[in-house]
Amino acid sequence: MQEKPDMSTLEETNPNKRGGEPRMDPLDGSNASAHSLAGRRGTRLLETFVDAMSVSDALTKASNWTGQSRGRYICFCNVHSLVTATVRPDLAQMLNDADLVLPDGSPVAWTLRLLGFEAQKRVSGPDFMWEYCALVQERRKSIFLYGNRSATLDKLRSVMRDAFPNLHVAGWHSPPFRPLSAVEDEEVVKKINGSGADVVFVSLGCPKQEIWMAVHRTRINAVMLGVGAAFDYHAGSVRRAPPWVQDAGFEWLHRLIHEPRRLWKRYLIANSIFMWRASADVLNHARHHGWSSRRRIGTMSSQHLADEHDNIAASRADSLTTGETQ
Repeated sequence: MQEKPDMSTLEETNPNKRGGEPRMDPLDGSNASAHSLAGRRGTRLLETFVDAMSVSDALTKASNWTGQSRGRYICFCNVHSLVTATVRPDLAQMLNDADLVLPDGSPVAWTLRLLGFEAQKRVSGPDFMWEYCALVQERRKSIFLYGNRSATLDKLRSVMRDAFPNLHVAGWHSPPFRPLSAVEDEEVVKKINGSGADVVFVSLGCPKQEIWMAVHRTRINAVMLGVGAAFDYHAGSVRRAPPWVQDAGFEWLHRLIHEPRRLWKRYLIANSIFMWRASADVLNHARHHGWSSRRRIGTMSSQHLADEHDNIAASRADSLTTGETQ
């Protein structure tokens, strides 16, 4: 039996992130949406299916959903979220049930390239949010901002007015630093749906925002995106790493330097686990397919992906039955 890491070092502890995790039913492993993988290009990293997709293709897909769908949500996964999903079966299912799981984090994108997706680049949640807002403005749709502090939301709306003068911000809400009651949660749902927003940006931190979106996918009439620290970055509340640091793949190091007390344990444990598990995945693919077949690995059929998702669900169900963590 594999010993679980100390979850206090993996889960989000930023005091700026609000709203407690919704109450979840026990995961039985049978609800994994294998059908959601049909037609998607990507692979499993640790316990999570990650889409291999360019920023432009992801923006096009998300834009096509705007105003036309309900119950869709998009996640941006970095090393922290992928590793947390290995010890949180509920989070793993939420990620695997998402409509898109994009590689936010250079190590994640690098690993996808080693697994056959040779053109894969990082898809940053904060950058994606800004580009998506431009498309929403162009299509004359509206957005809702959910999460973070009221002061940050005020600054963010001011910045957005300058950047996107014709973008309609239909509403915003800063939840309290505690789990919401059923009545409070229903009021939030009514507020969001009543605003008529086509897109909801969620800034609660991992894993709260992923779980919140999954729980509300049948209740919110909009496309939801979990964008993490994007509100803080765009509002100027938190200084982001310079572009050259981001491009070099060291944005995590910039964050560690500025928040060492909060992040050093998380990065030490999560990065080490990811390096070990991801290296094993890469070597396993190389052993079974050979390096010359990486391109073929990167274009797996949708049926193969669905079968792979079934295998993940079955493995997770067995682990819960025996009390082990995969």
